[in-house]
Amino acid sequence: MDGMLSQDEINALLTGMDAPADDGDAAAEDTSAAGELQPDESLLTEYEKDAIGEVANISMGSSATTLFSIVNRKVNITTPTVKMAVWKNVLDEYEKPCVFIQIKYTQGLDGSNILVLKEHDVKVITDLMMGGDGSNTDGELGELHLSAISEAMNQMMGSSATSLSTMLGKMIDISPPEASLVDLTAFKSGGDIAPFLEGTFVKIAFRMQIDDLVDSSIMQLYPIDFAKEIYNTFINSQGSDEPAAPAPQPEPAPAPAPQPAPAMQPQMAAPQMDMGQMGMPQMGMPQMQMMPQMGMPQMQMMPQMAMPQMQPNMNIQPVQFQNFTSDFNPMQSQENIELIKDVPLEVTVELGRTIKSISDILDFAPGTIIELDKIAGEPIDVLVNGKFVAKGEVVVIEESFGIRVTEIIK
Repeated sequence: MDGMLSQDEINALLTGMDAPADDGDAAAEDTSAAGELQPDESLLTEYEKDAIGEVANISMGSSATTLFSIVNRKVNITTPTVKMAVWKNVLDEYEKPCVFIQIKYTQGLDGSNILVLKEHDVKVITDLMMGGDGSNTDGELGELHLSAISEAMNQMMGSSATSLSTMLGKMIDISPPEASLVDLTAFKSGGDIAPFLEGTFVKIAFRMQIDDLVDSSIMQLYPIDFAKEIYNTFINSQGSDEPAAPAPQPEPAPAPAPQPAPAMQPQMAAPQMDMGQMGMPQMGMPQMQMMPQMGMPQMQMMPQMAMPQMQPNMNIQPVQFQNFTSDFNPMQSQENIELIKDVPLEVTVELGRTIKSISDILDFAPGTIIELDKIAGEPIDVLVNGKFVAKGEVVVIEESFGIRVTEIIK
């Protein structure tokens, strides 16, 4: 019959159930050892992934601006892609040695994440930081490269932490990042690098472009718990901005009992009317005088309609200003200057200047000759509090150097 299992199929199922549990465990261990575990997509919902991606997008946007100021090249980091991943996914995308930068949060968030950069990208960034053009990427990645990229990431992620503080509504800070060169092929399990890389974790992938020198991808790896903490903090900060529910309105008080109307006065009370609506200026004549012009019976002016009266004895005169004269008292000016003559100022004599890259400065040693922009015999500059005021020449006064002023700059 359709839908019924045959006897052979039932026997096959029973045989599979009777198989030793050890064989299944061994098979599972082999699968895990081979890196064939699949990421558990149920650990994060699509809504949580979108929220984490939004946080990472804003964070990395500020980091791109900081990297631009460091390398002085156009930097573009695209919108991130958030996925669940296992160690095998990282091995498939980063086969060559790469740089792992561990970022630990010390305030505001509890956890850490790892930023993954390709070796070539690190060489380009560090070469630009040292004053090169980004083409010096030969040779191995050394301690100088790792130190430079750590400093760049410290500034970038520090800017990112500032953006997170604004977005999440609380102070967030990080410790100095730690960079290390990692050969991924030497690790069968990511747990040897960081415990959270043993199972499923969050992988946030960005595309990074630096002029025409770099067009690559970078990754941020989040533990599941850390990703959920970012999501909860983000949702709570957004919820605090939502308008509060309106307070319930109090029940209306019972209407007071009607009071008996007062006896009518012989004269009709004037209605409360706005002077502007009547086409009259606010400071017009008293109401009891302008009512007859409107065809209305003369009425008694109510106290609340009383208008301010002009005082007839008020003395009003146009204002007169004293003329300023151009009289100059040199004695008074001299006294004012005397008050500041004892203020100390810093006088600097500048022999010359030059511009050097970081790599040139690192090569300095005793005996190094630095060429300046001044020609031999050319007057040197005299600066007072950093302001260029005079030119002069170097002289020797007994055993000290001095400066003879030859020209005052006007």
